[in-house]
Formats: sequence, structure tokens, C-alpha cells
Amino acid sequence: MQGAAADRLLEAAQLALARAESPSGAYQRVVGGSLLEAHGLVKSYKDRRVVNDVSVRLEQGEIVGLLGPNGAGKTTTFYIITGLIRADSGRIALDGRDVTADPMYQRARAGIGYLAQEPSVFRKLTVEENVRAILETMPLDDAERGQRLERLLDELAIKHLRRQKGYQLSGGERRRLEITRALVTEPKFMLLDEPFAGVDPIAVHDIQTIVAGLRHRGIGVLITDHNVEQTLDIVDRAYIMFEGKVQVSGTVRELVFDDRVANLYLGPTLTARLRARLTPAA
Repeated sequence: MQGAAADRLLEAAQLALARAESPSGAYQRVVGGSLLEAHGLVKSYKDRRVVNDVSVRLEQGEIVGLLGPNGAGKTTTFYIITGLIRADSGRIALDGRDVTADPMYQRARAGIGYLAQEPSVFRKLTVEENVRAILETMPLDDAERGQRLERLLDELAIKHLRRQKGYQLSGGERRRLEITRALVTEPKFMLLDEPFAGVDPIAVHDIQTIVAGLRHRGIGVLITDHNVEQTLDIVDRAYIMFEGKVQVSGTVRELVFDDRVANLYLGPTLTARLRARLTPAA
């Protein structure tokens, strides 16, 4: 990442990391901002209840993790919130309006963006063409489309890649492009499915930087990822699921020092490392 855009994003990430490791886990509330809520979600497959009365709350301007071991029900819960899966019962609300039955495209129009784990860029189009493809769906004139294109390419530090084809991008570059495309519609919320998957360690830091910067755009972010340490680095708080239920929720500090989280999810090695990071030096 290069230039002023990278400097701005790095500063945003440093602020986010400091906040995530603070005792309060505070974030900057968006005054009059929107609220995305899931209430009492239930989902069963055959005789097995994989999601059991799960409730999640997300405000604009905060980053929230939905975490847990394999089989905990987090992915199913996440997909219910995005609209990919229909719950057996429960309710999804945006600012109090029931959107449970709304398909994904209607949720997107309402301000709920979604970034899938699977590659979503057009492989044979350039970076610029990939972004323009989304801009063409927006009710903007040519000048406004051009201005938004240049601003996003600059802010996401991919302007130097604008002529590169989608298939020529690295995993980290592709992720940056996918986030850029998602930002075209100026969503209130972004739901990120495994954003660190298939990305090398250096690029993971870049993606952390960008995701942390979304907070300062007033975007609420719900993130699910198997890379728990990288995720806890940037979230304000998280829900920990186990056996289909939210077992614990809280700030990063609260979760790291909770013995239930250590036993159910983090394990002794990661728990010790995270607690050492969050313990003030003598």
C-alpha cells in the first residue's frame, strides 16, 4: 500500500487496534445511526438444531465478531443475517423494520452489504472495469461515477492496479478490490465472510487496516473468520458461539479473560498469548 491513502488507512488501523485492546472496547457511535438486529434465530437440519435462539446486534461505526469453533453454528447464523439462508424462526430487523423475508438484493438496497468468502471479482475485467460495473448500477451521472471511482481507488490504495486484470491479482489485492466494489453503494453495514481466508500474512495486515478503517466511515461491520487472533485485533466486541448458542459476548478484553471462552474456543496457548498482550507492563 502506497502514498497518502495508505498512511490514512494505517492511522485508522492503529486507532482501531488501540481501541480493541483498551479496557472499554469503546467505539465512536454514529449519532442517529442505523441498527441491524437479529432476534431469536432458530435453524434446524433434519433432527439437529444448529442455531438455537441466537440474537445479535450491530450498530453503525462498530466492528463486531461472530466467532466460534467448527460446528458452533456461526456460519449458519451469519448466512441467515445476510439472507443466504432462511431461518425456521426468528427475525432480522433494520432500524426496527422487519427484513426477514427480504431477498439479498433488497437488503443491499437498504444498506446491508455482503462480502463473500469466494472470489467475486470479474476475472477478465480490469480493476477499474470491476468497479465501474458496480457504478453503472447506481443512479449517478458520468461525472459522479468518475469522481467516486477515483476516490475509492485512492482510498483503498489500488489506483496503481487499475489496469490489472482480475486474474492477475494476488489474494490480498483481490480482497481490496472486493471491498472497494462493496463500498461503491455506500452501505450502512458490511457483512464480511472469512475476509482473511486465502490471504498471505502480509496482506492480512493490509486487510485488517482496511476493515478497521470502515469504522471511520460510519459503517457497521459484522465479521466471521476462522483466524480468531487477526479478527480479535480489529473488533470492538464479539459473540462467541458454541453448540448453536451464543455462550459469551463482550469486548475483546472481557472475552480474552473469560475462562469459558478459553476452554470452549481459544485454547491455552492462544489464551496465554492474548492475555499477555492485554496485561499492562509492570
